[in-house]
Amino acid sequence: DHCGADGVVCPFILPSCLLSRHTTAPHNTQLSLVNNILPRIMAARGPGYPTPLLAMKEGAREALVWVPCIRTNTGKPDYLATVDVDPRSPDYCKVIHRLYLPYLDDEIHHSGYNTCSSCYDDPSCVRNKLILPALGSSRVYVVDITDQRKPKLFKVIEPEVLKSAGVSHPHTSHCLPNGKVMISTMGDAQGKAKGSFITFDSVTFEHTGPWTRMDSEFGYDYWYQPARDVLISSEWGCPTAYFKGFNPKDVESGKYGTHLNVYSWSDQRLLQRIDLGIEGIMPLEIRFLHNPLATQGFVGCALYANVFRFYQKDDGSYAAEKVISIPPKKVEGWTLSEMPGVMTDILISLDDRFLYFSNWAHGDVRQYDISDPEHPKMVGQIFLGGSIVKGGPVKVIHDTELTEQPDPVYVKGKMLEGSPQMIQLSLDGKRLYVTDSLFSPWDKQFYPMVAKNGSVMLQIDVNTETGGLTLNHNFLVDFGKEPDGPALAHEIRYPGGDCSSDIWLPVGYTECHHNNQAKNEVTPPAKI
Repeated sequence: DHCGADGVVCPFILPSCLLSRHTTAPHNTQLSLVNNILPRIMAARGPGYPTPLLAMKEGAREALVWVPCIRTNTGKPDYLATVDVDPRSPDYCKVIHRLYLPYLDDEIHHSGYNTCSSCYDDPSCVRNKLILPALGSSRVYVVDITDQRKPKLFKVIEPEVLKSAGVSHPHTSHCLPNGKVMISTMGDAQGKAKGSFITFDSVTFEHTGPWTRMDSEFGYDYWYQPARDVLISSEWGCPTAYFKGFNPKDVESGKYGTHLNVYSWSDQRLLQRIDLGIEGIMPLEIRFLHNPLATQGFVGCALYANVFRFYQKDDGSYAAEKVISIPPKKVEGWTLSEMPGVMTDILISLDDRFLYFSNWAHGDVRQYDISDPEHPKMVGQIFLGGSIVKGGPVKVIHDTELTEQPDPVYVKGKMLEGSPQMIQLSLDGKRLYVTDSLFSPWDKQFYPMVAKNGSVMLQIDVNTETGGLTLNHNFLVDFGKEPDGPALAHEIRYPGGDCSSDIWLPVGYTECHHNNQAKNEVTPPAKI
C-alpha cells in the first residue's frame, strides 16, 4: 500500500523508508522493487521515462550532446554544436554539426525541451524541439531535433513577443505537463530587473501568455513539483548590472538577488519570498530532489559558494538552511583580497544520492553524498584549472582547505586556461561532462584567455559506489579549434533528456493543477 499524493502510486518511493529524510534501503533494493512492480502498473507511452530511477537504470548511454556556442561581439553568430561523445565512434570528441543562428550577439545560454518526462502519460507528446533562449537579444530559438545529428531551425520568437508581454532576458526553459513550454525571464520590457515567466504552445510555439500575475524582484532558474502544488524560483540580478561585468559595488547597492520565490502551482500566486541573506547572494541553479513527491531540494548560491537546502515545514510553508559552505581564500593578485568559490552550477543524480557543483573561481568540481540531505558529506573533488593554479598571477596566502595551490591541468597536451562551470551528468551517473564558459562579459573579465582562445568540454569519471571523481584524459572537445574561430561553450544537453531537463510526476498522477486559471487576487507574499 505505497501511495503518494492523491492516492497515486509512485514507484520512485515504493519502499516506505524513502519517505524519510534518512534513507536506509540500498539503492539496488529500491531498483528491485521498482522493477517488480512497475511493469504491472504501466507501459511506456510518452516522452522520457516513467520514473527517475528507471531513467537511471534503463536509459541509453549518451552518444551525442548539444552545446550552445557563444560568439558575442565577434561579428559572428552563435550556434548550436552537435558533439559526438560515443567512444566507439570514429568522430569521438568531434563537433559533427553546427546550426548557425541568423542574428548576431544573441548570447544563447541554457536550453530545454518542448516536452519531457512530465508528459510521459501523454502518448501524443513527442520530444522533437530544443528551445534556446537568448540572454542578450531576448530572442527564443526553437530547434527541430528530429534528426538528432543535424538539428535545424524551426522558429524564431522575436524579442518583441516577449517585450509585448512585459518581459525580457529569458533564461530557463521547462516543458509543462499541460502541453506548454515555460521560460523564466529576468527583465521587464525595458531590461530592468523583474522575475517572471512566459509560456508558449509546445507545438506551434505561439505565445500563450504569462504564467503568473505576481512577479518577483529578480529572476533566474526554477523547478516545479505539481504533486506538492509548488514552484520555486531563484534570482540572479539586474540585467543592467551583470551585462557590464561583475562589480562588487552592484552587490552593495542591491542589484543582485538573495531570495527564493515560492509559488502556488495551482494558483500561480507568489506565496513566499525566502531571504537567504548575504550568504545567499545570487542563488542560481535550483533543484528539487527528483522524487516527484519530494518536499525538499538544494540551491547553489554563487558569490560566496554556499548550498542551501530548502524544505517544506509542517505548516506547509517553506524554509531554507545552509548545509554546505566553501570557505574563501585569502589571495594576492586578484580583484579582491579574498577569493570566494563562485559556485555556478549544481546537479543531483537521478537516484537523489549525490549532489555535484562547480566552483568557477577556485577551479574545482565537488561531489557530495546527500543520502542525509540535512548533512551532506563530500566524497569527491577534482581541480580543473581555475584562478589559483600554480604559476598563475594569483598567490594564495591563507587557505583553510588546501596546503598548496593546485597544479595546472593538461588534457591531450592542452593546458586548461579556464575553470569548470556548466556540468551535466549521464543518466547512469557514471560520467560528468564539464564546460568552462559562464557568461561572455564575465568570461572576458575573469578568464580572458578562454574568451580569446575558446572553451573546452571535459569528461569526469564518477565513482557511484563510494564517491570519487577522476578526469578522463582521453576526452577533450576544444572549441578553440572551431573552423570559424573560437567559441564559448555553455550548457550540455542529451537527446532524450537528462537530470536537469526532465521533471517527473508520480505514476498515475493525472490531475495537473496547472490547468486551473490563474486567480486575479494579488495577496502580498509572506517574507521569511
